[in-house]
Amino acid sequence: MSLPKVYDPRAVEEKWYQFWLKQNYFHAETEGEGEPFCIVIPPPNVTGVLHLGHALDNTLQDILIRWRRMQGYNTLWVPGTDHAGIATQAKVEESLAKEGLNKHDLGREKFLERVWAWKEQYGGTIINQLKRLGASCDWERERFTMDEGCSAAVREVFIRLYEKGLIYRGSYLINWCPKCQTTISDIEVEHEERDSFLWHIRYPLADGSGYLKVATTRPETMLGDTAVAVNPEDNRYQSLIGKELILPVMNRRIPIIADPYVDMDFGTGAVKVTPAHDINDFEMGLRHNLPQITVIGFDAKMTKEAGKYAGLDRYECRERLVEELKQEGYLVEVEPYRHAVGQCYRCDSVIEPLISKQWFVKMKPLAEPAIQAALDGKITFIPERFTKIYLGWLENIKDWCISRQLWWGHRIPVWYCRDCNETIAARRDPDQCPKCKSSRLEQDPDVLDTWFSSALWPFSTLGWPEQTTELKKYYPTSVLVTGRDIIFFWVARMIFMGLEFMKEEPFKDVLIHGLVLDKYGKKMSKSRPETIVDPQDVIDNYGADTLRFTLATGTALGQDQRFQMEKVEGSRNFTNKIWNAARFVLMHEEANQAGDLIDNLQASLVQSFMLGETDALPHEWLSLPERWILTRLQKVTAEITRLLEQYDIGAAASLIYEFLWNEYCDWYIELSKPRLYQKENVLERRVALAVLTRVLRQTMELLHPFMPFLSEEIWQALPHIGESIMIAEWPAASEKLQFEKVEAEMGMVIEVVRAIRNVRSEANVPPGKKITAIFSCAAEKQEILERNLEHLTNLAGLENPQFIAENEPKPEKAVGAVAGGVTIFVPLAGLADPVKEKERLMKELNQLEAEINKLEARITNPAFSQKAPPEVVAKEKAKLERFKEKAAKIEERLRDLV
Repeated sequence: MSLPKVYDPRAVEEKWYQFWLKQNYFHAETEGEGEPFCIVIPPPNVTGVLHLGHALDNTLQDILIRWRRMQGYNTLWVPGTDHAGIATQAKVEESLAKEGLNKHDLGREKFLERVWAWKEQYGGTIINQLKRLGASCDWERERFTMDEGCSAAVREVFIRLYEKGLIYRGSYLINWCPKCQTTISDIEVEHEERDSFLWHIRYPLADGSGYLKVATTRPETMLGDTAVAVNPEDNRYQSLIGKELILPVMNRRIPIIADPYVDMDFGTGAVKVTPAHDINDFEMGLRHNLPQITVIGFDAKMTKEAGKYAGLDRYECRERLVEELKQEGYLVEVEPYRHAVGQCYRCDSVIEPLISKQWFVKMKPLAEPAIQAALDGKITFIPERFTKIYLGWLENIKDWCISRQLWWGHRIPVWYCRDCNETIAARRDPDQCPKCKSSRLEQDPDVLDTWFSSALWPFSTLGWPEQTTELKKYYPTSVLVTGRDIIFFWVARMIFMGLEFMKEEPFKDVLIHGLVLDKYGKKMSKSRPETIVDPQDVIDNYGADTLRFTLATGTALGQDQRFQMEKVEGSRNFTNKIWNAARFVLMHEEANQAGDLIDNLQASLVQSFMLGETDALPHEWLSLPERWILTRLQKVTAEITRLLEQYDIGAAASLIYEFLWNEYCDWYIELSKPRLYQKENVLERRVALAVLTRVLRQTMELLHPFMPFLSEEIWQALPHIGESIMIAEWPAASEKLQFEKVEAEMGMVIEVVRAIRNVRSEANVPPGKKITAIFSCAAEKQEILERNLEHLTNLAGLENPQFIAENEPKPEKAVGAVAGGVTIFVPLAGLADPVKEKERLMKELNQLEAEINKLEARITNPAFSQKAPPEVVAKEKAKLERFKEKAAKIEERLRDLV
């Protein structure tokens, strides 16, 4: 079978993905053979489209799944999507707004019908995009966090936790997003450094004896102050503790209290206490039994408790209030101040801490077993440093606010009796109150935090609370692959939920990868559209394998990676390199299919060797390059397997790149040509072709998890056994095909060839021109070179190579180089016309020196070195070093010409 001249990824990818689906290769049978290996996909938002983070995350998962499948594991990759409460509801509300409607115009039931319809129409986009990426998920088991099974699991978990007293309802200070109109959890608040001010305000003592100065970043909240606090150890204020102050503007008496929370070094050491609008003040207020006065409402406007400022936006209130404080003489100082401001992770609105009645999960009883699991090594984070981050969060965890003021999501399964005020938590919707038998029941309007259902994903997707065969077979799952940014949101919660309800960790290993950044090392942002790369565009223009390989080679354990189109181009070039190598091999396959007379036994043995059915090929049939490439293949195979076992996917991808590009394509194919093209010895030609074919096919099997489409296309074209590379056996290193000393011997030949090629390049010798080389080395090295003179003369373009003893004088007028313990002399005569070569070199040196002077002037100029981005300065310095190195080599060549 031949391959087209040019690789067409779109045609190849569509063809093989449909073939894999038709053959049902992605589907896992619970009764199937092999040890179970299971991954649950981090469910992307149903609203989502594929971004580079998804592409990286799912590429890594698919690499592991395809590798384990080839190893004979019973592999299950569970796909699915998340209902994404806030994001999905916002999408539908935007759609309604275009019709001049809002959700209240429709009512809850009709609105939810619209959301489900939207989900059915648009919700499959990201799943289809994952298929284009090559994801080999078991699509028959696709789940959705609000499907019937997952919803049953959510309700069961809620009721069990409620019955254990681990879910409760209470008034607490929550993070409120005024734009999304819902509470969000602590870890959903993103903190951004902003330039602002610190306002210093006088609070007069009630007895008229003076005043106390306090500092605040939020003067509008002072309208709800119920105390001023000082540290009990602060000697400046000992005499004032217990006295009262007059709250400016509001003219309300408030006490001076002592609390150890107060930082004596912040501002004046006296802080205003607003229990209804700051979490630390809230806790302090509970300790001192202070009133809670809410002056900012859920719409981010001032409440009636704010007096004359009622109805104003919080920032408009700030502006007017500061002006009044200034006019009345209360404002002492305004100091520029940079501090972190909490924002909603969804819409970037500034969060307003507000007191509200919400549902919470008591975290300490759930966190303790999750902490112990990591300490006992039952869960392993890769890299290990993320264990500390995970433990640090759990050890300092607060109760989890799980209620959201949305309509889309899992509605809280709690009802309130309107006649006797009984609270009813139930697995099934109740018809009447169990206490008074009234049917006047009203369900809690809130829904659960999206992460509540996601926390159950490893067992809810396998059928829990039913004891399904999938649950028994595949739980606990094998590994979780996820980004470092959701360790708290998702990973920790899955662990404590798994321990609570399955009494076992949900996965053994947690592979944490970094973020995909733009080419400057910054986070891609919608606010900077030019930084965003759409993976669909990359797939359209370069193919899915190119994108996958770029992301795989760019990943280092737990580290962020910069996404650069130059790297995509490099991966595309790698694809073309492999394609051309395969076409070369197949061209010779066709040429050797008929007409060669060879002993039947020999032919059978060579064929069996080529197909991998036997390793027992007589060693004397194999040349040094053949023994070398076979040895290297075994070592690369063992090393790639070891790296994948350690989850070092980036290193494994880079290794296969180096082997295929450098060793197989650049060296072995060239080394094999004399045996392939000679006509005298048919056996030699057949063996050379068998080695070329076997190495390429086995390398395609190693490459398959990384580049599934290209590898399948080439594997199918090569002689092979089996119906698909996807279910071929993962290669194992063969002891019989590892030959002693060949790496050192071949390595020396390659080094010598490289050195001679460098001399040719520097002297501008035309590619077809033959040159002379004189070798000086120890006897054993000379013996190796003499055995491989054919390779040296062919690859280095030599004629009449000579050897001299190590103690003989250096030939006159010759360029010298050292490689592999061999000194190589290339006589200048015949390389080029010495006069013309000297003129050319002097001209090149003068140009380089001018560039060097220009670069040195630029780099030493403070206007550049201090103001230009560091990466630009570093790039210019690197260029300067390259130019200096090149100039030094030219000067050395000029000395040789004298």
